[in-house]
Amino acid sequence: MFPNKPLEQTSNLANQAVHSADQAIRSTQHAANNALDSLAGTVHDIGQQAAPLINRASEQASALAQRGMNAVRHGSQNLRDKAQRASDGTVDYIKAEPVKAMLIAAATGAALMALVGLLGRSRPHD
Repeated sequence: MFPNKPLEQTSNLANQAVHSADQAIRSTQHAANNALDSLAGTVHDIGQQAAPLINRASEQASALAQRGMNAVRHGSQNLRDKAQRASDGTVDYIKAEPVKAMLIAAATGAALMALVGLLGRSRPHD
């Protein structure tokens, strides 16, 4: 029996080591699960807090886009109105001063033809 005593002690020590290792693994798993639960809760909380901010940013972007479209629409209408007034003013001027308008048109045409002629001559020929 004497020779078996060290074998029993070694076996008991091995069993205790296995038991301690099992407890350490369970404890680590428990800590990891708690950490993951806490992290999941934090992510959920951040998501809950971020949702209103994202919604507000989306609403502001939409409002800004709407203001931009309104400004473009308004600017386009102003441009059309100015073009119409200029056209009306030109027609009124031609009706009031037909000879003068014809002379201005002829002078403008001649100036444009002279400019085109100068630009055509200044280009090097290929």
